[in-house]
Order: sequence, then structure tokens, then C-alpha cells
Amino acid sequence: MTSSRQLTARSLIAGCLLGGAMSLSNLYTGLKIGWSFGVAITSGVLAWAIFAALFRLKWVREPFGLLENNAMQSVASSAGYMVGGGTVAAIPALMMLTNTSLPPLSMFAWISSIALLGVVMAIPMKQQMINVEQLRFPSGIAAAETLKALHGGTEGGRQSRLLGFGALAGIFVGFFREAKAGWIPWNIPEALPFSLGAPLLLIPEKLQPWVRGKLDAATLALLDAEPTLRGRPLTKYTFNLDTSIILIAAGAIMGWRAAWGMMLGAVVNYLVLVPVVFHYGIIPYGLGYKNISMWSVWFGSAVMLTSGLTSFAFQWRSVVAAMQSVAKAFGSEKAEDDPSEVPMSWFVIGVAITAPLVIAAEYFIFGIHPWLGVVSVILAFFIAIVACRVTGETDTTPSGALGKITQITFGVLDPGNVTTNLMTANVTGGVGLHAADLLTDLKSGYLLGANARQQFWAQLAGVFAGSLFVVPVWNVLVDGPQDFGEKWPAPAAQTWKGVALLLAEGFHKLHPSAQLALAIGASLGVVLVLVERRFPKWKPYIPSAAGVGLGFTTPASNTISMFIGALIALWLSRRDAKAEETLVPVSSGALAGESLTSVAVRLGTIGGPWLMGFFGK
Repeated sequence: MTSSRQLTARSLIAGCLLGGAMSLSNLYTGLKIGWSFGVAITSGVLAWAIFAALFRLKWVREPFGLLENNAMQSVASSAGYMVGGGTVAAIPALMMLTNTSLPPLSMFAWISSIALLGVVMAIPMKQQMINVEQLRFPSGIAAAETLKALHGGTEGGRQSRLLGFGALAGIFVGFFREAKAGWIPWNIPEALPFSLGAPLLLIPEKLQPWVRGKLDAATLALLDAEPTLRGRPLTKYTFNLDTSIILIAAGAIMGWRAAWGMMLGAVVNYLVLVPVVFHYGIIPYGLGYKNISMWSVWFGSAVMLTSGLTSFAFQWRSVVAAMQSVAKAFGSEKAEDDPSEVPMSWFVIGVAITAPLVIAAEYFIFGIHPWLGVVSVILAFFIAIVACRVTGETDTTPSGALGKITQITFGVLDPGNVTTNLMTANVTGGVGLHAADLLTDLKSGYLLGANARQQFWAQLAGVFAGSLFVVPVWNVLVDGPQDFGEKWPAPAAQTWKGVALLLAEGFHKLHPSAQLALAIGASLGVVLVLVERRFPKWKPYIPSAAGVGLGFTTPASNTISMFIGALIALWLSRRDAKAEETLVPVSSGALAGESLTSVAVRLGTIGGPWLMGFFGK
């Protein structure tokens, strides 16, 4: 018999803890590779496994119910998406452009107010898009089916074991790669050069001198020789093999088309274009990712911007339908009398509370004029409608493209002001992301017969849980603007920075080679989308525009590892059509295991003298 209990104390606590932990995983991967991952299914499997074990040990009296797990997923998903409030995109971009940092309390108020407004904005859309139109919201369906399998059969044991295997591998790599303590006999190097002797770097450090002592000088010279390009080692062009398992797991999840598009972009950028522009002094401060990205970001950002806007333009029917559906929702009174639905009055009250909070945060934290803040909130409502509609139809939230629309809008309303440009776009993109996330969760609940009001409260709780995890850890991991580059590539932030800078300074201020790269990249973004739509059968063989753009804004070492992960996934899927059922949980476990371990080690090394001594720092 399935328990009808939903948002219980234990589901709330479990959701806050699991979602908070997953938010740190997304924070790490977002700063590292510009990618974040849904946490609903992973948290659902983990919660099922944890409470199943506790029930067997008789530490809890009742099994963890299906609807309890659904409520827990709502809390966890909301918390896990708190990096969408700008912590890996708009805020780092602002820091790089203004050479300033954001105080922790200001960051907490900022990302929390945006997320709360996003949750409230989703209320008018639920009744029409989910109940009436039955939009798919594929991730919501997948989460509901996963919960049914977990609570209704033997699938839960298999899923939890696969997650566990991946997590153990991630924990192993994360610890031995990040700790670097003197008492540890073996540390994994962060990267390996493309040389014959690279495997020697994987043996324990204390054994390396002994092994090298057994080899003659000619052999050592051969082993240590690195491939060069224009007289410089490939490592100078960021071409080496990153040992992080996160990147391989991310590649396995992201899919072959995006991964090979990234690899194409990386090869063209780092091996073809960068050597030429460096030779002519266009990159004046030496090679390395931080200096290279100052030039290559213009091509990469242009590809992603125009491809995103072009794809969005083809969804104009969805935009019109979204506006019409919300208008119908305002004319319906069904939810007011249904105790399981979120009434429209909650939307009115919620906006009356959260909108002034966002406008006040824009003014007091960033000095954005209140009238511009009002415009950003109004624009956020319409963008949230579109974001929810597109997510319901395609399972992809176009927060990047929608944010760029805001950047262009405020580039006209407040020209030259990068702060206004970035942070108003942060508002609209963040609101759209959190609104779409709530509707995805509500889709799961609708299929399972859950109470939407309880999921709404669960989502609000997740906002604060995620903020409480993300903000202090972000401020420990990031010391200041100088960290964005080699330490934290933050590819998404590089794109936001590029658009803001272009709108503020104008096209004419760029170096002629950057102007040419921008024009070519912008044209390529449009062409790739048009070709993809014209020849849909050839889509797998057409490089992903987003992938190509990321290849220009991500270190080549990251791209290589993700490409390897996608290649492994492709090979396994061709051998076994059901390989994805194994790959996704294992990869998700590896992502969570290594990222959380890496975060824990980095926190530990600066968490106090005794911990610093323990890790040998």
C-alpha cells in the first residue's frame, strides 16, 4: 500500500540536504565546465536507498513513500538549481568586468529573491500548461517513472548500486587528485601532457625517481618530449589530458553531437586560429587559457548567441501559445476551490512580496534604477511564460538565449552600463529557469497524484536550502575576479561578459581580428541552425552550434575529456541499445562523487589550521 503522506518533516530535511549537496556539485561543474545537471532523479534514487536502509535497520518506523519522495524531489530540485541565480554566469562576468566581489549576504539576498520570484511566476502556468494542455515536460515524466520503478519493484536496488559505483569512482579520483597531502603515497596529477612518458606521472611520486633512474638519457628525452606547435608545447595551447572523471562523465551524459561539436571548436580555435593570432601579437600577454579566451570568446559567444536567438525565433508559435494559455489561466477560478491546486491569489500575493524584493536588491546591491528594476520584473514575467512553454515542449529551458534578449534590451535602455546589462539579464534568466523547474516538478506530481500546494511550499524551502549551501561554499572556492581563468574557466560567464562588453563599448572598439571573428561566428550560428532545420535527417552529422561555441570558450583539456566520455557512451550504446540505462546513473554518481569530494577537500584545506595540517597544505 502506498503512503499518501507528502511533504513530511523527513522529506523536507532529506530534500534540503540532498538538494544542497547537489547544488554544490552543480556549482563545481558550472564553474569548471559551464554545465549543470538536473538533480531530481539522482536525489530520488538516493533518498529511496537511504530510507530503505534506515527502514531495514528499524531506525525509521515507516517506509519512505512514493509521494514523500516526490515532495523531496521538489525540495532537492529547487535547491540544486540555485546556481541558476547567476553564481556561474552573471556574477563572475560582473566581477571580471568591474574587478569587484559580491559580499556573501548580498549574494544570498540576490539569488534567493530571484528564485522566489521564479517560483511564484510559475503559478499561472500550471493549470493551463499541465492540467489542460498536457504539455510533456519530459524530465518531469522521467522523474515520475523513476519514482514508480523505485517504489514499485526491484529497479531501485539496481539504480542505487549503479549510482554508488559511480560515486565511489568519483570519490576516489576527487580525493587523490585534490588532496595532494604529503602523507598520501600516491596523488593523481591534475593533467597529463601528450607525451610517451605521461603514464610515468601516474605512479607514486616517491617511485618516480627510482623508475627514471633505471632509464638512460636518450630514453628519458624521448619519453619527456611533448608535441609542439609553432615551436611551443601543446600544453601552452591548453591541449593536455585532464584527469578529472567529472569531465568524462559529463561527456557521457551530454551526448555525442554536442561533444564532437565542442571538439571541432577546440581544434579550430586552439590548433588553427590561436597560433596565428599569437604569432601576430594579437594575444599579447602570452599563451594559456585566460589570455587566449580574451580573444576567442568573441567567436564562441557570437556562435552561441545567434544560434540561440535563431532557434528561439523558430519557436514563435510556442511564444504565442504561451501568452494565450496564461491569459486563459487568469480567467479560470478552478484552482481557487481545489485544495490540491495552487490558487491564483497566491500568485498575486507572491508577486506583491517578491517583486519589490528583487527591485530593491537591484537598487541597493547594484545601483540599478528602480524604474529599470520594474521593467526587468515585467520582462521576467513574459520570459518565464516562454521558458516554461519551451521547456514543456522540448525539455530545454532557453535561459541563455532569453537572458541575451534582456541584455540587448537593456543595452538600449541603459547603454554603456555593464552592471545593469548583466544583472537585469540575471533576473529574467533566473526567473525563467526557476519557473520552468517548478513546472517540471509539478508535472511529476500531476502524474503521481500529488498535491500541488505542497510541492509549491517544497520548492520555496529548496530555494533557501540551496542558497545556504551555495553562497558560503562559493565564497570559499572563489577568492576574487582573478580566479576566473585557469582556476575556474567559467565558460558561461565568459559569454555573458563578452555580450555585455560588446553592448557597452561597441563593435568598433574590438581588434579587427576580433571583429572578423565576431562576424563569422554570428553568421555561423545562424547557418548551423538553418541547415539543421532544412536537413533534419542529417542533424547527427551537423555540428551543434552550442558545442562549437563552447569549444572556443572552454579549455581544450576539458573538451578532450568530455569528448572521450561521449565517445565511450557512443561505443557502448551501439553495442547495447539499453546502455543509457546504465551510463546515466553511473555518470551521475561519478559527477556527484568527485565534485562533492573536491569541494570538501578544498573547504578542508582552508577550514582551519588542523585541517590544513591534515591535508599537508
